[in-house]
Amino acid sequence: MHELEEWLLADKPARYVQLATAASLEGDESLRRWHDLGAQAAERLGVEQVIVDVRLREDAMDPAHVEAIEGAGLIYLSGGNPKHLARTLIDTPVWRAMHRAWRAGASIAGCSAGAMALSGYVPDIRHPRAGGQEGLGLIPSLRVLPHFDVYAKWIPDMVMRPMLSDTTTVVGIDEQTALRADPPENIEDPWEFRGVGRGSCWRIDHERKYRINSPLALGVDVGDH
Repeated sequence: MHELEEWLLADKPARYVQLATAASLEGDESLRRWHDLGAQAAERLGVEQVIVDVRLREDAMDPAHVEAIEGAGLIYLSGGNPKHLARTLIDTPVWRAMHRAWRAGASIAGCSAGAMALSGYVPDIRHPRAGGQEGLGLIPSLRVLPHFDVYAKWIPDMVMRPMLSDTTTVVGIDEQTALRADPPENIEDPWEFRGVGRGSCWRIDHERKYRINSPLALGVDVGDH
């Protein structure tokens, strides 16, 4: 994903702000692995890695973590547990700082759980009928199913139906693939999202799933936080 990371940081401050919050329930070893991956990416890109070590909701209230986000070029959310990530950050000073930095020009991206949490609702992929968790709402009408080329092999279409809603767009994203968007001229207009990478992005409805071959227009929350 090096080319994607370069694109995310193009013409932006050389500060790669990383939150591995989604992996914090897995323990220190998992966090170290994510932080090591971030360090390797930062070295390849020639930028500074800034670790914002938010593990619990009280950490997301810490002014020091808020300050560390300022001046970011890229804010990156790791994989792990998407419901924990959303619960930890929603309506906190850290999330508001992330949103302000994005409004000021930083890129924001998420891998797997990170991508799921940026949407309006985080479904429980393993237990879809049990319900999910309110997301961070950067893209309010979106629901994300990551690793879609893997999950689709063992999750029948009928099991995915509880994740669907008439008011939302459900997108499956294959591994080594991203759904990305440049800001429109007027950022309050719908943003055009495109799939990039080795795999495909899929739009899922009640009848079938189909490959997204043209830009997908989605509303993005650009309001003050």
